[in-house]
Amino acid sequence: MNIRITAGLAILGSLLLTSCEKQDEAHYEPPRPVLSVVAKSTAASALTLPGTVEAKIETQLAFRVLGRVIARKVSVGDIVKKGDVVAAIDPLSLELAVKSSQSELSNAEAQLVNAASTEERQRSLLESRSGSEAAYEEAELGRKSASASVAKAQANLDKAEEQLGYAQLRAEFDGVVTATSAEVGQVVSAGQSIATVARPDQRDAIIDIPVASFDGLKVGSPFEVALQLDPTIRASGVVREIAPEAEATTRTRRTKITLIDPPAAFRLGSVITATATVVADPMILLPSSSVLMKDGKPNVWVVDTTARKVSIRVIKIDGDLVEGGSVRIAEGISPGERIVVAGVHKLADGQAVRVD
Repeated sequence: MNIRITAGLAILGSLLLTSCEKQDEAHYEPPRPVLSVVAKSTAASALTLPGTVEAKIETQLAFRVLGRVIARKVSVGDIVKKGDVVAAIDPLSLELAVKSSQSELSNAEAQLVNAASTEERQRSLLESRSGSEAAYEEAELGRKSASASVAKAQANLDKAEEQLGYAQLRAEFDGVVTATSAEVGQVVSAGQSIATVARPDQRDAIIDIPVASFDGLKVGSPFEVALQLDPTIRASGVVREIAPEAEATTRTRRTKITLIDPPAAFRLGSVITATATVVADPMILLPSSSVLMKDGKPNVWVVDTTARKVSIRVIKIDGDLVEGGSVRIAEGISPGERIVVAGVHKLADGQAVRVD
């Protein structure tokens, strides 16, 4: 009887032990593999961006008066000299305005001659005591009024002749035509662009710099610029203008680099690569994919390499969080710490991980 009880207890214990082992196996979760990087502090980095060569000075030429285009003497790529006729509008109405002003001036001059003669006659009569003071004063006022009419008519004629000169659109400096925006027969208004002329001797390299890469860049920062078709053709340049605000969709700022004595191969429209060594205050850069927004605050997962577990930590970032870019860490991470950079939405605080 005792032997049977002992055997039963042994079997029962074995079953309980097996059940516990199965429960432990059911609760066991293998470490999650994570992709991570070691945070490093950097104060200098190479910034390389594509761009194009554009004219530093570019002007849209436009007529100052309304009219119908009767001639356009240039096309894109044409070289023009200062004073060359670029286009012309029908001058008929302007010529008629000049003739009308000339007639008004002639009439005003005739009235002035008549008024001056009347004034002289009244002066003679007054001196001989044959005329009255009132008659002389009236004649004098008539002469002054006629003189003012002549001045007004002359001003109108000058204006009409000036307007007639506007019938021809001339280049304001030596340059190359980069665009045309009007055709013969088209009626154009004053100020409407007809052609765009650029000065090819003064050129800029135009690049768009991400906001996250702007530390250390300022007006006067040096760049090395190379043609993409032939990187051996290079020129130096300095930043002369930075857009005050970032473009809303791309979060980049348009930057203009003045090229210093560029080779002739740096033609307008050429595609270039601009490179600069950016020196800034020491900082930690991490991929934006490492940041987990929680309760409106940025967080990262820090890997404990000894315990092989992750813990969440609130951080502060400097600048904007741009998807697919990098973020500058202002506070919360020290150099040498390992940070998870992918799958941040699938982790839990204290979770075991395997660093790949």
